[in-house]
Amino acid sequence: MDAAVFLTAAALILITLFLAGVPVFLAFLVMNVAGVVMLIGPRGFGLVANSMFTTATTGTLTAIALFVLMGEILFRSGATDVLFKAMDRIIGRVMGRQFVLAGVLSAIFGALSGSNMAVSAMMARTIFPGMVARGYDRKLSIGMILGGASLAPVIPPSVLVIIIATLANVSVAKLLIAGVVPGLVLAALFIGYTLVRVTLKPSLAPSETDEPAEADGSAWRALASCLPFLIVVGAIMGLILGGVATPSESAATGVVGAMLTAAIFRRLSVGMLLDALRAAVLITSMILVIMASSTLFSQLLAMSGASGALTSAVSNLGLSPWLMCIVLLGLVFGFCLFVDQVAVMLVIIPIYQPLVETLNFDPLWFWLLMLLNVTVGGITPPFGYAMFAFKGAAHGVTMDELFDATWPFVGLFLLGMLAVGLIPGLATWLPSLL
Repeated sequence: MDAAVFLTAAALILITLFLAGVPVFLAFLVMNVAGVVMLIGPRGFGLVANSMFTTATTGTLTAIALFVLMGEILFRSGATDVLFKAMDRIIGRVMGRQFVLAGVLSAIFGALSGSNMAVSAMMARTIFPGMVARGYDRKLSIGMILGGASLAPVIPPSVLVIIIATLANVSVAKLLIAGVVPGLVLAALFIGYTLVRVTLKPSLAPSETDEPAEADGSAWRALASCLPFLIVVGAIMGLILGGVATPSESAATGVVGAMLTAAIFRRLSVGMLLDALRAAVLITSMILVIMASSTLFSQLLAMSGASGALTSAVSNLGLSPWLMCIVLLGLVFGFCLFVDQVAVMLVIIPIYQPLVETLNFDPLWFWLLMLLNVTVGGITPPFGYAMFAFKGAAHGVTMDELFDATWPFVGLFLLGMLAVGLIPGLATWLPSLL
């Protein structure tokens, strides 16, 4: 079958299934089965089974299940409530303090969860009502929370990183660590932006200097209450940076650290663990089906000749590597405006992988840019899933408010991507220490 015909047919099948409301994991599975029938026939179903088995038994993917379980334990145990109250005291009375609190908590929760939808929904239920009640600007509050939530897939642990690294054949550990510095840079950009806005227009945030002063030493006690969370961070980041454990092994110690943290706060129970396990099994099963489908799709691209044709076409364009990088990332950004971000990633990575090698890009640098590009799709109108999670958890928020609130932070995210593009060391310096 002609490569162009195969790609067109695959795209039409996917678009039709998405428009029909079929879940992403099921849509990919159907598309791949149809592709096998078109290219090989019924005898190719063995290839489907082999892809499913290979994906399910890939050692690096065990980290996905463990990271998901770790996040579920922390959030379902309510241990994050302690962190929320502690950071509120530590930040103290500063201009636009709730904006600062939202940015700091988003970065911390991102390091404890990895899910932008989970962080978005949790922040919408907890900090957003208080911000509105105190008179903070609604749109700037929404934007700050959604911008901060978008850091979750960038700052490790991150399920998206494991998926990208596995499909792109780059080091999972290095790509995980590569997101730390860009994530902190983005958090600083978000907080700095809101503080500048408040400085220029003080009415965006109320004066909180009349709040009762905290008792002496309360900030230190609040800081001490955060110490148990260092168990989780150390079990993941510390072991990977120290070269002591692989990402899968550090994910396992992260689960143990999450259980210890919940136990320290006396919030560990058998019922909570069972609920966390059920949720983790469901989420992980869907991710593995999608991963298996993506692996099979890359094989079908090679069989149809589409991968070779695309590589040759790009090589013959004669564009500079920088311009090609902008074009490749621009296409992904455009797709993420209308298509599920995970779906875009799983289709694009098998196509882009040979192009990255042809253009001699640093794989770690390029795929981190891809991670940032896909992540910003979660808060980009009109189909950003993090926005929908926020709307579902917050009462009285309209889609117009969400759209207006997110665009400035999408721009800041793109500015952060530009910084990583121009200064590759932001992505490669920390992994070079491994």
